[in-house]
Amino acid sequence: MTTTTVETLALDDRITGSLVGAAVGDALGGPVEGYTPQQIVERHGGRVHGIVGPWHGDQWRTARPIAPYHKGDGHITDDTLMTHALIRVYTSVRDHLDAYSVADHLVPDLISTPRWIPELEAEALPLQRIFLAEKWIVSRLHYGHHDPREAGVGNIVNCGAAMYMAPVGLVNAAHPTAAYAEAVDIAGAHQSSYGREAAGVLAAAVAAACVPGATPTTIVDTALSVAKDGTQAAIESVAEAAARHTDFESALVPLRAAIAPFDTVGPDYRSPSLGARRPSRLHSIEELPIALGMLLVNNGDYPGTVLSSVNYGRDCDSIATMAGAIAGALHGAAAVPEGWAKQVAEASRVDLHEPAAQLSAVTREIFTRDMERRRAHEAAFALLTDAR
Repeated sequence: MTTTTVETLALDDRITGSLVGAAVGDALGGPVEGYTPQQIVERHGGRVHGIVGPWHGDQWRTARPIAPYHKGDGHITDDTLMTHALIRVYTSVRDHLDAYSVADHLVPDLISTPRWIPELEAEALPLQRIFLAEKWIVSRLHYGHHDPREAGVGNIVNCGAAMYMAPVGLVNAAHPTAAYAEAVDIAGAHQSSYGREAAGVLAAAVAAACVPGATPTTIVDTALSVAKDGTQAAIESVAEAAARHTDFESALVPLRAAIAPFDTVGPDYRSPSLGARRPSRLHSIEELPIALGMLLVNNGDYPGTVLSSVNYGRDCDSIATMAGAIAGALHGAAAVPEGWAKQVAEASRVDLHEPAAQLSAVTREIFTRDMERRRAHEAAFALLTDAR
């Protein structure tokens, strides 16, 4: 009789793989964000296979609609800046987070502490780099003093919250339902509707990727088990389309067709439809379902999953960030090509491994607290149900 042994990667390895993998995906996708697959081919003479320069070359400072950001050459974007900011909140609170953590810790970080911003090639407040959907957090919480749990209501509904929720999945590694609940709570300060829902599902997918023996299929099944409304339907539609493909070239058009009925932005990414990014129970962000679809098409292979996401175009830096976070958690740090990680770290002037080390330490502390809280609850419940 033969016994199948499941190789279990260490928690620290999965956290590093997820966070470094997300940052590399972000940097790979940045220079081609907003374009179609065909435009990408025309600009680069074929598919993107690694780190490339800015779309407009040396004119990146003035060329619209990119200016003044240096997207390319291995620079991380706001996806990773926000991810690292959320990790700093965890390292400060050293426990599970909620919407109030955003108000008490994340907002002050964004508006008070200058940091190196790779795309600006300068030290600046993160507030000066993040987009309007993230500036909303500052406006509502710092200036408007809204209830953090409801501050996301009224914001445009996009992938803004989901793009940096991987740390929540890692803190709740192998516990997808807890990851979902925590991310939905945190994201209430940022988003509403299917944007908030996507944040919860992304966190759950990352947590599911950490389950020993996980596969792309089990990850998607877990995502479907927690997802609600249009997000669930969109993931299901994209997953069904992805199941018929094993290479991204043939999958590009079918996956876009599968997500189109749920995507409010419309066919022209840079000219959104009139109904774009409005709350709805029928719709979904595009980025998360496509990231999961590319994970299925490539059977979880990190380089294939991320490059497929990059060459999909549209909001491909966020798609590749999410795909990289999930694939990196699934396979660990070794799955992320060392050359890519090194180039991104050097170009962005950021230590990609230190945030992972910090989050690993905090995750262990939180788990210990969870166990203590669980034991206290068990003891109290035992007294309540004592038959005497």
